[in-house]
Amino acid sequence: MPVIDTDGHVVETERTWDFMEPSDAKYRPYVATEKNPTGRPREQWVIDGRMVRAVRSTLAAREQEKLYESTGRMVTTPDGAVDMEDVGARLRHMDELGIDVQVLHSTMFITATAVQPDTEVAVCKGYNRWMADIWRRGEGRLRYAALLPYLAIDEAVKELQWAVENGACAAAIRPIERDKLCAEPYFYPVFQEAERLNVPMAMHLGNGNPEFHALLNSGMCGSAFSFRIPTVSSLHWIVWSEVASVFPNLRWGIFEAGSDWVPFVVKDLQRRFPTQHQRHKRQLEGNVLKENNVWVACEAGDDLAYVLRYAGEDNLVCGTDYGHTDQASELDALRELGNKTGVSEAVVDKILGVNPMQLFGFDAKSLPRAGRQALTAV
Repeated sequence: MPVIDTDGHVVETERTWDFMEPSDAKYRPYVATEKNPTGRPREQWVIDGRMVRAVRSTLAAREQEKLYESTGRMVTTPDGAVDMEDVGARLRHMDELGIDVQVLHSTMFITATAVQPDTEVAVCKGYNRWMADIWRRGEGRLRYAALLPYLAIDEAVKELQWAVENGACAAAIRPIERDKLCAEPYFYPVFQEAERLNVPMAMHLGNGNPEFHALLNSGMCGSAFSFRIPTVSSLHWIVWSEVASVFPNLRWGIFEAGSDWVPFVVKDLQRRFPTQHQRHKRQLEGNVLKENNVWVACEAGDDLAYVLRYAGEDNLVCGTDYGHTDQASELDALRELGNKTGVSEAVVDKILGVNPMQLFGFDAKSLPRAGRQALTAV
């Protein structure tokens, strides 16, 4: 069975935007330097004339090693493997880690960026064409969640069609997209096309509402709450909406928020739902994740024995957060899943292979299988 890492990352660089159409040059993101409150210079991406996101750089090898030593979590990556300057290095490192396939997510677009529809269309197209180039060089092992210009919903549908034909295996959506929650009818055209194309909606840890993000990202709260609260809440919004009824075959993945929160949300939904029975015309009688086609990416440090009571064995996947160095990052996560959680090998096999294949609609016969041997050899 192939081993699938559902949460790998790329870090965007200036080269990313070389894949934009020449006619879209005026929309190209660029880097500017600002001084943060401490007075230190900090590089920011500028889109639509606004500084929207700090430039993410890969830590030097020694800094990665020091972080590994202090936290016990492996985060060290080879040069060129995260910014995709060296796709071969990425693939060789995946071999070492026992990973057959990685699903790649954006780094800078977990928050809102463009404010003009034309800009968002141009930037999303440039990003997806960069990712398609990586997919072509990735020997079938590097797939990605396509960025979609939700400010122009018709263009979002067209872009999803192009991306799926060029290596995308999911449609990225943030828990909140500006003034709209992820499950609102505004997004139905994209949901309909994703269902037709047999790809899931990929809900990576993020927050696309600038005001809400700024409020929760204040010094008292920090970015953990700015991103985590909306992501955890997204399960509530999906279940509470009519999406599962309108699009019964549409799948959802929630990544990089861990899974320890699942029991809390499921129990809260089960308590609240009966009071709304006239509105919903259905009851939460079984497995909430399965009934709503939702998969959640767990982490090796989660209390899986408890989580499985509410999530079930079929709707958990796992990710390494490859390329980042925050609290969710652990390159050994797939290898450590059984060791740290104490769950059975059969359940681990589901989480690493069977479940992500169902989530992304992968055909096992067409996927490479180098990782399982490396994973079990250690």
